[in-house]
Amino acid sequence: MENIIGRALVTRNGQFLFPKNGQLTNDELFGFIDWNSNNMQPRLRENMKMYLGEHPILKQPKKQFGPDNRLVVNKAKTIVDTFNGYFIGIPPSIQLDKGENNDKLQDWLNSVSFIDKLNELSKQTDIYGKSIGFVYQNEDSETRFNYVSPTKAFIIYDDTVEREPLAFVRYEYFKNESEWQARGAIYYADQVYRFDRNQISPEAIANPYKMVPAVEFYENEERQGVFEQVKSLICALDDGFSQKANQLAYFDMAYLVMMGINLKTDKTGKPKIDIANNRFLYLPNVTPGSNPKVEFLSKPADDEMQENFIQRVSDAIYEVSMIPNLNDENFAGNSSGVALQFKLLAMQDKANSKERKFVQCLRKLFRIVFSVGQVLPETDRDAWKDLQIHFTKNVPSDVAAMISAAKDADGLVSQRTQMKLLPGIVDDPDDEIAEIKKERAENIKNAQEAAGSLPDFMKQPEDAGDDDGQ
Repeated sequence: MENIIGRALVTRNGQFLFPKNGQLTNDELFGFIDWNSNNMQPRLRENMKMYLGEHPILKQPKKQFGPDNRLVVNKAKTIVDTFNGYFIGIPPSIQLDKGENNDKLQDWLNSVSFIDKLNELSKQTDIYGKSIGFVYQNEDSETRFNYVSPTKAFIIYDDTVEREPLAFVRYEYFKNESEWQARGAIYYADQVYRFDRNQISPEAIANPYKMVPAVEFYENEERQGVFEQVKSLICALDDGFSQKANQLAYFDMAYLVMMGINLKTDKTGKPKIDIANNRFLYLPNVTPGSNPKVEFLSKPADDEMQENFIQRVSDAIYEVSMIPNLNDENFAGNSSGVALQFKLLAMQDKANSKERKFVQCLRKLFRIVFSVGQVLPETDRDAWKDLQIHFTKNVPSDVAAMISAAKDADGLVSQRTQMKLLPGIVDDPDDEIAEIKKERAENIKNAQEAAGSLPDFMKQPEDAGDDDGQ
């Protein structure tokens, strides 16, 4: 743990700590901001640049001679998009028990585009290792939600064992005269303060949520992005491909050697041919008695070694990041559901760990959302405890196997649990059960109506089967 300034502390994984119930001074606030900008931000921005394809190889000094290809094989983007698509490609289910409150919750989720923003937040955690979900009120005092990049925001926790949020700081840099200065706001549980020109405003704004209105979502406790452990391997792969391209270009510049042949010359004695641009090696004077020769100068090739290097680095990237290469031949063909699960096991374990953290963070987020009585009545402010949050991993489904498993569970589990065995087919078990009951009732009604419309001779007499004793 490092002391930044005054009472401000930072842990090894970049968490900011401050004494419980304390308020930051100007020096302590801007000490946190400077540390985030000078120590955390460079690493985070480097990760984003790699995701966007701005790799270090593009910044290397230019070569003075020979081909100078700069190829970027953007495995960082591939890893992030593959994992994020697997984790949240299918929208997660966030529900309460059926009723008016759940209808209000779904309306709010749709109105703020919650699932789309959660997807972007999840992608930021894959890139940066963390992101921040922010709850605020718009100009109409309506509760809204958005995600904030950790490059320009952070949460300060108290220094107790619980590490409860103490303040949320959001800022931007603006140029004032000859220097850049931070401007933004600091959100405590009860009040919000603006700051600008290295000064915290003494005027406070009431915080309607009565708690810090932001939650830190993170990939893992170390706050590392999904490709953080393989950044050096990705750079090595870029180098390998670039060197391969340089070699191909170099071989394309093969020289033609002419030995023992005298070409026509000009007045200066030089041959009448552009030797440099046509890539000739002109050797008219050779050992007496030797035969004239015209041939291309051969160059040593290490193609197999380069291909092995590229393949081994590429394999290592997927192995260390725990994200499988979906284009690999191992994924070709019609794999069974069990075989596919084994191939995705490492990524599934990684996603399950992320899911546990996301569910916990989402509950904290909805605790804030429900606290003001806008989304749900104020009497139901504790409904966040009853939230049913379910993530469905985005994998090819063996529909026949799922239906077979659901059929085999008939009589062993409840109908609701049986319906849960059909993810991707049945989105809402309760709705599906209600629909089945409705269809059965309609079938019975139709059968009764059909029976009532039969001709008299086809109807069974009411006393049919009675014994008259004769």
